[in-house]
Amino acid sequence: MRVLAAMSGGVDSAVAAARAAEAGHDVTGIHLALSRNPKSYRSGARGCCTIEDSNDARRAADVIGIPFYVWDMSDEFHDNVVEDFMAEYAAGRTPNPCLRCNEKIKFAAVLDRALALGFDAVVTGHYAQLRTGDDGLIEMHRAVDMGKDQSYVLGVLTQDQLAHSLFPLGDSVKDDVRREAERRDLMVANKPDSHDICFIADGDNAGWLKEKLGDRAPNDGGDIVDQATGEVLGTHEGTTAYTIGQRRGLRIGRPAPDGKPRFVLDIEPVSGTVTVGPREALRIDRISGIRARWCGTVPSRLEGTVQLRAHGAEHRATVTTDGDDVEIELIDPAEGIAPGQAAVVYDGSRVVGSATISATARAVVTT
Repeated sequence: MRVLAAMSGGVDSAVAAARAAEAGHDVTGIHLALSRNPKSYRSGARGCCTIEDSNDARRAADVIGIPFYVWDMSDEFHDNVVEDFMAEYAAGRTPNPCLRCNEKIKFAAVLDRALALGFDAVVTGHYAQLRTGDDGLIEMHRAVDMGKDQSYVLGVLTQDQLAHSLFPLGDSVKDDVRREAERRDLMVANKPDSHDICFIADGDNAGWLKEKLGDRAPNDGGDIVDQATGEVLGTHEGTTAYTIGQRRGLRIGRPAPDGKPRFVLDIEPVSGTVTVGPREALRIDRISGIRARWCGTVPSRLEGTVQLRAHGAEHRATVTTDGDDVEIELIDPAEGIAPGQAAVVYDGSRVVGSATISATARAVVTT
């Protein structure tokens, strides 16, 4: 096939491109310039999409022996990922920008452009496996290396997108990929993986949001309130610094009567109220989801599992659908789940689809 290899400048995408070329495909490498200000350099494992990363991707393409180009998609990335991230936090929700980037950039804008240019598929270094099911549809399954499995952030892909995707690393473990990169003389073999949110290189999400939102911030502060008593325990400088399930950084100043730590239970961005309480109050067993995206056939009812955060645990669940709306009953209750996060549905190792969490209901705690 004639394929386009998305090369981030890291070891995974470089090895994926090399494997695609070795398999006999006609491979062209591209690096996505996503930052409007790419002059900064990554610090350790933080950040990506810098000039350093672009140069690393170009050197890897030279070693592999494939053509290489840089595509400037910074405007699309800002409009669809960065702006969405800010808007979701301003509304008191907790988004996952990696899912949004996969949905809107890597497997929409890039794939659409690739197909228009005559390419058959896009190759990435994601850890997930693709198989053809008994019904002839392309199925996406978890990676062999569960520690690196990225099927959660790929749960937004549709059948048409999966049919034009290649994930050469799905059957590999990360240590083997690094050793292979060394054998191939790829200079990125020992380059650290990027962590955190790629466009917030210093990892200070709260500080970044406060600076970028400016006048769009929902409030300049508010009260931190105890769930049980309604007592005002302290104040804060903005709800965007908090997320459901947060324990540290509350700055309440005095312990709960039982001496146990408090956690963020609810965020109300209009009034600026942050409600805190005991850990057991975080338990939920009902989830409502919107904007469902399915990898294949849409299930009307499914008994499977759901994953509610990247690299989080699986929870046994019953999932029912009604158009773009999803209702999830958790057999295994979860904690600290916030609206805006993604609920990705699995049937065994197969990814069925995903939905954005719009509301949760707390489990009844019995003593």
